[in-house]
Amino acid sequence: MIAVLPGDGIGPEVTACARRVLAAVRPDLQFEEYAVGAAAVATRATALPDATLAGCERADAILFGAVGGTQFDGAPPQQRPEYALLTLRKHFDLYANVRPATMFAGLESRSPLRPDLAAVLDLIIVRELTGGLYFGEKTIETIDGVECARETMSYRAPDIERVVRFAFELARTRGKRLTSVDKVNVLVNSQLWRRTAIRVSADYPDVAFDHLLVDNAAMQLVRDPGRFDVLVMENMFGDILSDEAAALGGSIGTAPSASIGTRPSRGGRFGLYEPIAGTAPDIAGRGIANPAAAILSAALLLRFSCGDEANAKTIEDSVRAAYAAGARTADLVSAGEPSLSSSAFTDTCLRHLRLSQPAR
Repeated sequence: MIAVLPGDGIGPEVTACARRVLAAVRPDLQFEEYAVGAAAVATRATALPDATLAGCERADAILFGAVGGTQFDGAPPQQRPEYALLTLRKHFDLYANVRPATMFAGLESRSPLRPDLAAVLDLIIVRELTGGLYFGEKTIETIDGVECARETMSYRAPDIERVVRFAFELARTRGKRLTSVDKVNVLVNSQLWRRTAIRVSADYPDVAFDHLLVDNAAMQLVRDPGRFDVLVMENMFGDILSDEAAALGGSIGTAPSASIGTRPSRGGRFGLYEPIAGTAPDIAGRGIANPAAAILSAALLLRFSCGDEANAKTIEDSVRAAYAAGARTADLVSAGEPSLSSSAFTDTCLRHLRLSQPAR
């Protein structure tokens, strides 16, 4: 069973598109939908109702839309939409966040990079997702009459080891190159990170391995993205650099993600799958959001939680074919140029998907 949490903003729109594509390749899958985020706060006074968490517990994977809303700034933690996502990550120990950044043929002109640099963009950022500043102790207090904020960044060697090992295993399935990103010249957390990564690397002699400081990594992503295959880094670095990498692909609307834990599912490991673009409230309800990231997140769901590589690739190929054939949503055109609605883009993907499947 797949737990569907559409959430807020454009979340319900793009999640519906992803469900259509999943159902087309896997009609055997069952879906159960639950409230989350601002939609849940409005009716249940919490961003993550007990019924939603219980439904996720019964599921093999979570298909997630987006949560958020500026109207909740200053609200108690459980009434902030983001509380739901952070709680799900921690509750299910979803420690490895997988964020591909790919240049689809035909979109090179939409990238801020030169076309020759954009054309070779094909990398994955693995972000540690349950540690670091996002989950450390947080305080705001007044000291000597001055308001001060403090947040604690903390990592244990075993937590670093498991995400680095995950990244090595992923690199083995691709180009066998892994770059570990840190700030070893300043942060003591990064010193532990690098020592641990070096120790783990001894178990993967077949994978080329190097290190980059995070500021240099940010520069190299725009200077020479083709040098990268898989990158692994701590939580905040991964949050920032994965959005940068997504923008290089022409639009954050094409960027999927998978958050993987240790719990087994029937075909792999339990995970949460979501586009990284967020709620996009300025276009919510207009039917023009790019559903590609949600559709590609559904492909990751099949790959990691269902062990269904063939259908995962079929979905990815259908998106690739749609772009190659000229299908464009509003985020990928200039003012005045024609574009497809979310539903029409999904229709295009489904047509290419059906063309790629053998007759039954």
